[in-house]
Amino acid sequence: MYYNKVVICGINTSKLKVLTCEEKAELLERSKKGDKEARQKMIDGNLRLVLSIIQRFASRGENLDDLFQVGCVGLIKAVDNFNTSLDVQFSTYAVPMIIGEVRRYLRDNNAVRVSRSVRDLAYKALCIRENISKSGCAEPTIESICAELEKNGEKHTKEEVVSALEAIIEPVSLFDPVYSDGSSSDSIYIMDQISDTDNTDEAWLESIALKEAIKKLSEREKKIINLRFYKGKTQTEIAALIGISQAQVSRLEKGALEKIRHHM
Repeated sequence: MYYNKVVICGINTSKLKVLTCEEKAELLERSKKGDKEARQKMIDGNLRLVLSIIQRFASRGENLDDLFQVGCVGLIKAVDNFNTSLDVQFSTYAVPMIIGEVRRYLRDNNAVRVSRSVRDLAYKALCIRENISKSGCAEPTIESICAELEKNGEKHTKEEVVSALEAIIEPVSLFDPVYSDGSSSDSIYIMDQISDTDNTDEAWLESIALKEAIKKLSEREKKIINLRFYKGKTQTEIAALIGISQAQVSRLEKGALEKIRHHM
């Protein structure tokens, strides 16, 4: 096993060693007694288990080499902490340990920071949803997830569960392709599928018309409109800046607005 770097793509995974139950039991006993060679063989003999688990997270867009190494950390922890006196299969203990390590990495390595409590709630909700789906009794709903959480001593509202589940969804780029036929010119991206209610043709034309109408005002009227509607100044503040009365500013402003309406 390589501790610093694991290149999955260059490995023939079919040649990875698989241990029998008897071999695992023997190696674990020897490892507990300080046999480093036995510990290494136990780790090497369970790399396929790590590979099978990280496939669950392949759709997250993370580098599989990184996930494999993180999974190996979980495997090593499982080997070092497994209690050989219990009548439990090693894989039963190792799988949650590996999954937990990978999930912890994904949580801490996420581009969007989400609080641990929210993530914990989301993962619990996902586990409950998966269990309900496997049982085949009914389709998992937010209500049924909340009910199961309450049975486990955790009371959460539907809004809290929905927010937690939405919080762990991986962010995507607007430039991620949703369709491509191999030609970049014909590719369709996420941003092409999103409507823009602000930058419509009508709004664009109206903006041009407004700019043209303002150009027809006198310099003083332009200054008043700019200070009033673009800089957020009051009529009193404008009067002090220009050196005229507030009443004059009000009259000039109304006249300028009338001219703009007429030109538009």
